[in-house]
Amino acid sequence: METSGKDRWAWLRRSDHNYLIPFVIVVTTVVALWLLFFAHNSVLNWIRATVEVKNQEKEMARLQSEIDRMDQEINDLRNNRDSLENFARSTYHFASPGDDVYIVE
Repeated sequence: METSGKDRWAWLRRSDHNYLIPFVIVVTTVVALWLLFFAHNSVLNWIRATVEVKNQEKEMARLQSEIDRMDQEINDLRNNRDSLENFARSTYHFASPGDDVYIVE
């Protein structure tokens, strides 16, 4: 039995199938809402994870710049005696013999 293009969808227009289109719409809406909000890998979880990754990347960049600054400071302390002496005096309150030390807090 061969049907023409017009007759192929005639079964949808029959009055006893009036429930089909609303049923499909409701099922599609429920599935879409489930995927958007309630599923384990929902869109909201994906967006939260993306924001968290971007925040972590910013934090990594900040920490890397701090590490670079500290490496430069360590290099200066190892190679420059004056900077090492200034660091020891300011941090540990070291003094040369004969110096008067006044600590103001």
